[in-house]
Amino acid sequence: MHTELTSEPQTDWQDKANCLGVDPDLFFPERGASTREAKEVCRGCVVRTDCLEYALVNGEKFGIWGGLSERERRRLRRQRSQGVRRTG
Repeated sequence: MHTELTSEPQTDWQDKANCLGVDPDLFFPERGASTREAKEVCRGCVVRTDCLEYALVNGEKFGIWGGLSERERRRLRRQRSQGVRRTG
């Protein structure tokens, strides 16, 4: 995701992101607006997994990160925590 949107120091994966130079507003659509264009930018991005993990670790609540919306990231976090409980 865009480095301008984070207060963290820039990491190497962000330099390789498809979204570098794309209008950040695309990744933060209004409530109810389509996320299709943002997800299309993410599709095929070589650092998509890094971006998604960054969002999950840092609890990003808004926007498209790693090709997933906040709702999709919440579902993924829930699935991961259920998997940990079953194996733990």
